[in-house]
Amino acid sequence: MIRKCTMNDLEQLRDIAHDTFDDTFRPQNKKENIDAYLKRTFTLDRVKEELVNPNSMFYFLVNDDGNHEDIIGYLKLNINDAQTESMGDDALEIERIYVRKEYHRNGYGQQLFDYAVMKSKLLERNFIWLGVWEKNQQAIEFYRAQGFDKIDAHSFMMGDEEQVDYIMKKSIPK
Repeated sequence: MIRKCTMNDLEQLRDIAHDTFDDTFRPQNKKENIDAYLKRTFTLDRVKEELVNPNSMFYFLVNDDGNHEDIIGYLKLNINDAQTESMGDDALEIERIYVRKEYHRNGYGQQLFDYAVMKSKLLERNFIWLGVWEKNQQAIEFYRAQGFDKIDAHSFMMGDEEQVDYIMKKSIPK
């Protein structure tokens, strides 16, 4: 089940955001760079600021047996001025789409992606775009399989290292 995050989810959202970013990017980055980024980016105040932004939407993918909710992954979508690049009012950005590593290769990323496409249609957006690190081959291959094309690139600082994110875009049929 996919559900919208609320303020009651703040700590869980911060924790999964921190943990999945760490799992995804620590192996390819310097320890001091990833540690500083995590400490700066995934504070309760910073996540709360993002969560209350009306142009950003967070969703949990959960397994709920009625007694306990297990958070499998999460999705962050941006529209309008919340987008990290100026792409216009007809765009929806997937800023984050992460699945806990123990759930990889089970179709959960696809579920989150399909939800983003559905939201883009509901919001009457013409395209979805995202940024993905050039060294994240698994993600790049996934997005290409979903119909995304690389349209640009931009720099991203991870501590003292300049990294490149590919900007990828997919048109949404009416």
